[in-house]
Amino acid sequence: MTSSAKGKQSDISLAVCGYSRVLEIISNKWTALVIYALENGSIRYGEMERRIEGISKKMLTQTVRKLEWNGLVQRHITPTVPPTVEYTLTPLGESLLQPMRELRQWGRENYWHVEAARANYDLTYCKESQSLTN
Repeated sequence: MTSSAKGKQSDISLAVCGYSRVLEIISNKWTALVIYALENGSIRYGEMERRIEGISKKMLTQTVRKLEWNGLVQRHITPTVPPTVEYTLTPLGESLLQPMRELRQWGRENYWHVEAARANYDLTYCKESQSLTN
């Protein structure tokens, strides 16, 4: 869809863009880490909490519930005392592993470029702001 100077029409929409809807599900940093924790199979809640540095019980609970609501994770409760709760990726969740792995690999290979760009930006614009105040 093209846009004119008079009647500019949007051609990108949050409401209908499939990509933005997927990003809504996976863009939280904890979501990605929970998916990574589950990539090798079922895991108990406590083990997942120990594996994911910095996550609180509240945030882990909210994250796995959201993933369960979205059909990416399945919760299994074994009626023991106390109950044993394990989480597993569903087939839909497993289908997300490959793109998530590719994103992780991209980060490993390229994040240093991001850091260099940030440093260059800061250096450039810090100099500009300093010269404007002098």
